[in-house]
Parts: sequence; structure tokens; C-alpha cells
Amino acid sequence: MKPDTRPAAAVQFLKVCQVLLPVLAIFAAITSGASAQTVDEVIAKNIQARGGLEKLKAVKTLRTTVKFSDGSFRAEFRQENKRPGKVREEFIIQGMAQIQAYDGKTGWQISPFNGRKDPDLMSQDDMKSLIVDGDIDGPLVDYKEKGHQAELVGHDSMEGTDCYKIKLNMKNEDVRYYYLDADSYLELKVEIQTTIRGALQESELYYGDYEQVNGIYYAFAVEQAQKGSASRAQFSVEKIEQNVDLDDALFAMPATKAEAKKPAAGE
Repeated sequence: MKPDTRPAAAVQFLKVCQVLLPVLAIFAAITSGASAQTVDEVIAKNIQARGGLEKLKAVKTLRTTVKFSDGSFRAEFRQENKRPGKVREEFIIQGMAQIQAYDGKTGWQISPFNGRKDPDLMSQDDMKSLIVDGDIDGPLVDYKEKGHQAELVGHDSMEGTDCYKIKLNMKNEDVRYYYLDADSYLELKVEIQTTIRGALQESELYYGDYEQVNGIYYAFAVEQAQKGSASRAQFSVEKIEQNVDLDDALFAMPATKAEAKKPAAGE
């Protein structure tokens, strides 16, 4: 009768495991650390994919001309940016333009479609998105210096495309979720959560048709929708112009007719 060697083999197996398992655990930690990326590394790759920080910072002014459509409705849209933080947006329908602008301190608007042809000051809530639009580089660039906080949530799918998902808690208390293509690192989608007059508003922006302008990639097709809506407004970029001459007066609130007629002191 042969002796039963199973207990001895089991003991030997446990001894091997005691040696190998810690080694395997260390190896797994090393390999996972090598493949994992921090939020700063992912953002850095996004900036590089767009064209690199040096080229982005070389753009001092920017003019974007857009065709807008929402169902059968058609309009034109023009946005002009100038460092640091100035922006002017014009929504043009049949030759009439609704204007919103921010000069770095003051937000103002002209609303001819509401029967107002004189400029009005905008409330802090109303100009929140305008101030973000004034950031010519976008919120992810130098996000720490701007007072934002970023977190890499992980991976998520955007219409079948694997994406890095970044949560950005912004200084103005808005929250943005960025979906960056896991291959190209370019934005495919941004979810925006903002509070206007105490009410939470959620919207989504979809980006596509990236084209290069002087070494920088811009999305030439943008779609916008309220979260959960199947209907999307479409923005088709016609032209992007860099470093055009933009006078500061474009962004400053013009005087009203009453102020223009007001006599100077001493008259």
C-alpha cells in the first residue's frame, strides 16, 4: 500500500503560495501604477492633443463664426474673445443682433427681440456662462490657478466610444463632466450643471469634426441639448480666426442715449 502524499503536497503548496503571493501582489501594484493615469496627466494629454500649451497661449484674440439651426429655425452666431477674459457674443437673426458681452469686470447685453435697444447690465447668474466663454483656453487649462478642482472619475462610454471622464468643480460652483476620447484625448462631450436663480439647469454639449487651424484643433460641429432631451441644437462652425485686431471698445458697455446726451460737469 502506497503512503498518502496529499497532506505533504498541500503543505508544500501553501509554502509556495506564502512566497509567491506577496511577490505577485507587488508586481500587480507596480503594473497597475504604471498603467493608471492621474487627472493632471489626462488633462496634460488633452492640452497636447489640442495643439500644446505654447500654441494655445499664443492665441491672444479669437473670432468664431457659426451657423445655428434648431429644427426649422436658422440664425448666425459670432463669438469674439480677447485676453484676459473678454468676450462678446452676437446672435443674429435677419440682420438684428442680440449681444452679450463681458469686459473682464462687467457683463452687459442688448436685447432687441425683447424691445430693448439700450444696453442693460447682466446679473451675476445670467453672466456665469458668459464668463466661462471668456476663458479663451477653456476651463481645463491651468484649472488650479483658476480656482477649479478636477477629479478623474474613471472611464465611461460616449455613444460607444471609450472616454476618460473628468469631473470639474468650478470656482463659480458649477460642475462640468468632460468626456475625453481615450485614444485622441479630445473632448467628445461636456455635461454642465449650473444653478440659475436657485434652479438647477443641466445641459450637454457634443463635439465633433475636429479641424486644425494654425496647429490647434477645434471642433467644427457642436450640438447642444438639455440633459435627457433627444432634440439637439446644431452649431456648424464656418470660420475660426486667430489673433485678429479686436478693440477693447467691442467688449465695453456702450453709453445709453440718455448718458450720451448728459451735459458735462460745469456746462
